[in-house]
Amino acid sequence: MGESAQAEVFKQSRNGKRPLEIPKGVQVAIKGGDVTVKGPKGEIQRSFRPEVVVEQKDGSVTVRPADGAGKRGTQFQGLTRAVLGNMVHGAAEGYARSLDFRGVGYRAEFKDGKLKMTVGLSHTPILDIPKAVSVRIETIDEGGAKFPRVHLQSVDKELVGQIAARIRSMRPPEPYKGKGVRYTGERIREKAGKAGKGK
Repeated sequence: MGESAQAEVFKQSRNGKRPLEIPKGVQVAIKGGDVTVKGPKGEIQRSFRPEVVVEQKDGSVTVRPADGAGKRGTQFQGLTRAVLGNMVHGAAEGYARSLDFRGVGYRAEFKDGKLKMTVGLSHTPILDIPKAVSVRIETIDEGGAKFPRVHLQSVDKELVGQIAARIRSMRPPEPYKGKGVRYTGERIREKAGKAGKGK
């Protein structure tokens, strides 16, 4: 008996089948596997797998396995709904990430789409920032110690996370004095220096 003759029934993803409500001020346009979401914070577009079908009805979006997609349709259903949820949230409210440059002489400068970083290296790293990510730099005064804080914002959760990780990787915080680039609020587990040198 061929596979096509077998009637297989797959359970839908528990989270994937839940309708996704569209908040006021957000518009969703679906064209085949392409979905565009527009909102107050911007616009984002994604193409989804043919194993799933994205539909809009009564102010919400649903994802279901495509006919004949079998188990793969169920596998991609939950992922697709999660990505759509991020798109809707991003268009409505945006995603933000901040990084602190902690070190003597550490500086950050943003101009013409490029982030220039002075982080105690022999060279000055320069990172191209995509237009979809906005950058704002402020000086923080914490108990008399001043340092730059870089704020990133975008409708794209994945993109803002990638850019933040790349900035941090230029000079990750070291474990002895915590010097380096860290996420705002990130706690560095500082190691104690070597003891007993005078013995």
